[in-house]
Amino acid sequence: MNIQACIFDLDGVIVDTAKYHYKAWRRLANSLDFDFTEAQNEQLKGVSRMESLNIILKIGNKILDEAQKTALTKQKNDWYLEQVADMKSDEILPGVVDFLNELQTKNIRTALGSASKNAVLTLEKVNLLNYFEVIIDGTKTTRSKPDPQVFQLGAQGLGIAPENCIVFEDAAKGIVAARSAGMYAIGVGNADELAHAHAVIPSFEQINFEKIKVLMC
Repeated sequence: MNIQACIFDLDGVIVDTAKYHYKAWRRLANSLDFDFTEAQNEQLKGVSRMESLNIILKIGNKILDEAQKTALTKQKNDWYLEQVADMKSDEILPGVVDFLNELQTKNIRTALGSASKNAVLTLEKVNLLNYFEVIIDGTKTTRSKPDPQVFQLGAQGLGIAPENCIVFEDAAKGIVAARSAGMYAIGVGNADELAHAHAVIPSFEQINFEKIKVLMC
């Protein structure tokens, strides 16, 4: 495999914003008179904002019209952004910056492929925006993972063939999306939850590009 590009998910791969999403979604559920657990929150990995709301409403057995749902997604996002406003570089997950720096020295192209509509803001807050040539987020896609659109657009933006791209993902739906796009999928996190990945790393700690190449053999 001729690796020319790496495409990264954001939440749970680059930074741990998942905790902020969870707090905002739980606050929303509580405002509707039911609770939303961390275990239930696992269902939202890699899922768009509106789809996430639909999952939560189903959990709470709530039926709302489209106008109400649109208002709730805005409220949730406002609560989320209140927390993101205080993010700093120390919230980047361990090993990520070293790995991104190594990719630059090896002239490996980089893109972001995330369902988040706040990806640019998040990257700005943690001073990582300049590491990514192409950013495909929820403002640029019409289909959510496991549809491969987000990664296909990332590869197109870079001008790199899918078979020459590696995707780093922490969600099972993202792994399916990467493989459907014809890319090499590396899971970041729990191997049991990412069984369909070509390979899994627990994190970017003590990971370098040569180790990734060995995993792909």
